[in-house]
Amino acid sequence: MIRQWMTIALVATLLAVAGSAGAQAFDHGHAAWDALLKKHVRLIADGNASQVDYRGLAADRALLADYLKSLSAVTPAQYGGWSRAQQYAFLANAYNAFTIEKILTRYPDLKSIRDFGRVIGNPWKDEFFTLLGAKRNLDSIEHDTMRSPGVFDDPRVHVAVNCASVGCPMLGRDAFLAGQLDAQLESLFRRFMSDRSRNRYDAQSQMVELSQIFDWYGKDFEKGHKGFASLQDVVAKYAGELAEAAADRERLRTKTVPIRFVDYDWALNDLPR
Repeated sequence: MIRQWMTIALVATLLAVAGSAGAQAFDHGHAAWDALLKKHVRLIADGNASQVDYRGLAADRALLADYLKSLSAVTPAQYGGWSRAQQYAFLANAYNAFTIEKILTRYPDLKSIRDFGRVIGNPWKDEFFTLLGAKRNLDSIEHDTMRSPGVFDDPRVHVAVNCASVGCPMLGRDAFLAGQLDAQLESLFRRFMSDRSRNRYDAQSQMVELSQIFDWYGKDFEKGHKGFASLQDVVAKYAGELAEAAADRERLRTKTVPIRFVDYDWALNDLPR
């Protein structure tokens, strides 16, 4: 009997060690996701926007499923032991990968992510995946975690997560990585501000025209994080991206130019056929 209990204890110990080793094996390089992005995301608009080859991703859906499984396997305790940058990269990559999986459940029979429904079937509120040990929805990643006060406090979250729409800041061709996170977010933000279809200075009306994202989430840019205390701070910092003429750029840096918001394009950011 003693030997039997010793055997059971040994097996339990080995299983615990194996589980611990498996938990530590998460790939913070997000290599599988990075490969899918590089294969299926196309840059347009001088690299300031992108289109997604959803048909190609549908063909590689098994590879996407394997990556999603690796995300879902991460435990809360494992996540809690990571650096803030590792946590941020994990959440941003998860949001974008699960969004693509959501699109693929109905592709090609949809023209917009909103086709899932605004109330019933809402793609941001539907708990269609497991993350950190619980059923989650996309809003729980973005609004309840990434935008939650005191967690990351970085308004650039709005270029990190992609809503599969033309009006959204581009989906990049690189997975977010902890060691490159700040540079990646800054690059995506500059590209977003450089895209004249979303953000621009209109010399004729002498107004700044910004994406509706800044209307919906303007308060995120008023909290002093990353040097932003107002939307005018955003305009001033990215004056070089918003306007062509030197005089116009200088005017934007005075933080006095009126702002208006352009309509958001909810069409699917699909690669044209």
